[in-house]
Amino acid sequence: MKKFALAVVIFLLVLSTAIIKNTTKQIEDEIFTVNENIRVLKSEFENVSLDYDYLSSAEKLLEYQSQYFDDELIQKNINDIKIYKISGGIKKIKNFKIIKE
Repeated sequence: MKKFALAVVIFLLVLSTAIIKNTTKQIEDEIFTVNENIRVLKSEFENVSLDYDYLSSAEKLLEYQSQYFDDELIQKNINDIKIYKISGGIKKIKNFKIIKE
């Protein structure tokens, strides 16, 4: 009887070890996937942040214009910008509106 009880205890220990090991492996795989996604998103965020920081100011845009484009760029009045929209075969031209949310 003691041998049977010892065998059952050993079997339960081996079984619980296997279950814990498999669960741990699944969690490690999920952590790796999340870390890879975070790495990609951080890289994309850095690129977008760089674009925003260096291209968002009007002074920088004018500096880049004079540096790279000579006289190719022309400053436009925002009221002159129109939106061309085609919906259901109907063509419409609307004024551009800035909406603050």
